Amino acid sequence: MHFCALLATAFTLPQPASASEISELPAQLQEKVNQAQQACSDFENGEFALEWGAVARVDLDGDLRPDWVLNEVLFACSSAVSLYCGTGGCMSHFLVGDVIGSLLNQGWDVVDLGPNRVLLTDVHGSQCGGINPTPCVAASAWDAEDGIWRSTAAEWEK
Repeated sequence: MHFCALLATAFTLPQPASASEISELPAQLQEKVNQAQQACSDFENGEFALEWGAVARVDLDGDLRPDWVLNEVLFACSSAVSLYCGTGGCMSHFLVGDVIGSLLNQGWDVVDLGPNRVLLTDVHGSQCGGINPTPCVAASAWDAEDGIWRSTAAEWEK
C-alpha cells in the first residue's frame, strides 16, 4: 500500500485514545465525563468508569487531523447498568475544533462520499416514522464554513 493511502486510512478509522489523551480531554468532553461521574455518584453512590474505547480520535471533517469522539456506550456505573443508554441507544459526542455536537445513536461510522466526510449514525426507528427496530440511519456532513453538522431527511418518490 502506498504511504499516503496508508496515512489516509489511519485517519479514517476510529482509534481508541491513549491514556494521556484521555487525561487531556478537551473541556467540552471533560464536562460530559464530569456530568456522567456525578450522575453515577448520585445514584446509590456508584463508582464511575470510562471503559477502553470510550474516547476515539477520528477525522470527522476531512481535514486529515483527528477530531474527538466520546461514546457513552462505554461509560460504566457500578450501581446502574443502564444509566447511560436506553432503547434508543447511547449518546455520542462529536467534537470538531471547539464545536461539540451530541447524538443519540446505536452505532456510528465515518465514510468518504465524493468530496465529503460523512458521519453515518444508526438512530432510533422513530426518527424514520417507525419504532425502535425500524432500520433508520442519519447521514451528516461537517460544514466547516458555518461550523455545524448538516443533514437532511431524504424525500423518496414512489
